[in-house]
Amino acid sequence: MPDWKPRNTARARALRREATGPERALWAFLSKSQTGAKFSRQMPVGPFFADFLCRELSLVVELDGFSHDCAPERDARRDAWMAAHGFTVLRFTNDDVRDNVEGVVTAIRLEVERLRALKGSGSAHP
Repeated sequence: MPDWKPRNTARARALRREATGPERALWAFLSKSQTGAKFSRQMPVGPFFADFLCRELSLVVELDGFSHDCAPERDARRDAWMAAHGFTVLRFTNDDVRDNVEGVVTAIRLEVERLRALKGSGSAHP
């Protein structure tokens, strides 16, 4: 029988409730599928929580604020785990979103298109 672990929905709910201004600003675009893909917020992915997750394409979008500057090795371990499990991770800073949210949304849309093209071509790796 498979080993089933309950999702930490209380933690996910708390992370959504405590979203930063840049997370809320980006969600305003992602929630309306303006990138051409469906995203969810603060989703459990293995031992981590993804800021934004497109399940269809295994695409994780992370926003990095001050806390990420303090422990870059933690992000490197997280990204390595994600890659080993088939996820593509896009990272943007909070300043990127504050200063150019349209550019961030465009970069995400382009990655969505790239991943869809790879998926359609039958390529196993992005």
